[in-house]
Amino acid sequence: MHYARRSFLRGVGGTLALPLLNADADQSDASKEKPRRMICVCAPLGLHPENFFPTEVGSDYKLSPYLEILSEYRNDFTVISGLSHAGMGSSFAHQASASFLTGAPNAGRPGFRNTISLDQFCADHIGSKTRFPSLSLSGEGAGGLSWTRTGALIAADNSPSRVFARLFINGDDLDVQEKLQRIEDGRSILDDVRQQARSIRGQLGREDREKLDEYLTSLRELEQRMVNDISWARKPKPQVDVEPPTDIPNASDLIGRTRLLFELSHLALQTDSTRLITIMLAGSSFAPPIEGVTLGHHDLSHHGKDPGKLAQLKIVETETMKTVRDLLHSLRQSREGEESLLDRTTVFLGSNLGDGSSHSTKNLPVLLAGGGFNHGQHLAFDPDNPPPLCNLYVNMIQRLGIEAESFGTSAGTLAGIET
Repeated sequence: MHYARRSFLRGVGGTLALPLLNADADQSDASKEKPRRMICVCAPLGLHPENFFPTEVGSDYKLSPYLEILSEYRNDFTVISGLSHAGMGSSFAHQASASFLTGAPNAGRPGFRNTISLDQFCADHIGSKTRFPSLSLSGEGAGGLSWTRTGALIAADNSPSRVFARLFINGDDLDVQEKLQRIEDGRSILDDVRQQARSIRGQLGREDREKLDEYLTSLRELEQRMVNDISWARKPKPQVDVEPPTDIPNASDLIGRTRLLFELSHLALQTDSTRLITIMLAGSSFAPPIEGVTLGHHDLSHHGKDPGKLAQLKIVETETMKTVRDLLHSLRQSREGEESLLDRTTVFLGSNLGDGSSHSTKNLPVLLAGGGFNHGQHLAFDPDNPPPLCNLYVNMIQRLGIEAESFGTSAGTLAGIET
């Protein structure tokens, strides 16, 4: 198998990235805790259910074809069937990716307004502990999985080389001073806007005052992020002894692009540059450079049960699952104290589609790995009467050490997910 790319990591998990050191004075706060992290990955065209879900439940289930690829990590992951988001329908199945990490119902319908995504909710609580509160990445365009508290999309970065530079390449003194000046200019503008907003508050009705108060809250949050940026701008970035990645211009090479994003994510977590990452995988309409595949991934996902398309889809999704396996390997090989990075990182893989061919938003594929959860099982729920997927998100939030009893459309935590 050949992929037209140049890997920037020589040997998965064997990089010479500077780890989180207890002796590092700049990391003194982090050394007093066990950092918890999270990666959320969305396969926007789904994963073929018959190849993903096991037929048995509990801990003695037989691995499905896709899970067989992860057999070495059987006790490090839980596969969950039957879950879905409330208020989603097949008419707007692709648009449901907007709600993948928010759980907001009615995505794609007129008047839809999104809510805060899982990663940004967590970033509000732990984002200030790292240089980058979160990373939003994508295998294709700027469309990602991260949404602000006001329902605005955070543009995802699809250039590994650009993200690598942001994470690890230090500018000279002039660059640092210019960045600090831009931050200070931004704070001055915020002061002016805040003063103008307050001056008109007394002239507004109740509904408009509520909107203005929400706006002022956003300004305070933005100012706090600027204060955090000033602190990190004065500190050197971590040094990594790896070759910077080269972007893959071929949009159809979804496997090559996914590998780069996963390898970059491993580096970002290993150096504690961030603790929250979202990744929207690619779903190109062009045939990927994979032996035995002649059709585009999107066409294959809408297979209509055609045997030839199903065979090619299995090849593509098998290669995708191999990239997940390699990510788990990298995280497990990296040590942090007496634990592995996988022990401290919750890896969540899922999709907005339960079945790409029928556009079903029921029975979403869900794989939860690492994070210190009690794994090695298949949890099965009734797809016709499921608990909200947001219940699982509450488990994930709490595992990060954040005190929360609800998120989105949740009705508590998901039963069966124990730490």
